[in-house]
Amino acid sequence: MIDIESELFTNIATKLRDRFGAKFTVYGETVLAPSEFPCACIEESDNYAYSQSQDSGSNENHAELVYDVNVYSNKRNGKKAECKEILAVIDEYFTGIGFSRTTKNPISLDDATKYRLFARYSAIASKDGTIYRR
Repeated sequence: MIDIESELFTNIATKLRDRFGAKFTVYGETVLAPSEFPCACIEESDNYAYSQSQDSGSNENHAELVYDVNVYSNKRNGKKAECKEILAVIDEYFTGIGFSRTTKNPISLDDATKYRLFARYSAIASKDGTIYRR
């Protein structure tokens, strides 16, 4: 199985902490009710063999990868702007290495004191780590 999740997570977390401070919270899984704000959740939501490149021995040469991103802010004023600023850093990284953003939309929260943006990125990765847009 082709697994680059840890590398991607570490690179994105570093970029976010460089931009927003060392204490910026980044989760490696979806957290629906984070305890610290602002924060980002970056999780591999799908990873499956790209069947067109499997060889006769059914060896996986490429995998289709999907990452889900949730960004939260609880600022009194400017929650939406802060989420967009955080997501811009994540988007720049993902698209810069060859992923395509397939969606970006706000998610309604019952508590209007928080704002949440959701984005999804996808690509095909080879076993040597090369990333191809879908």
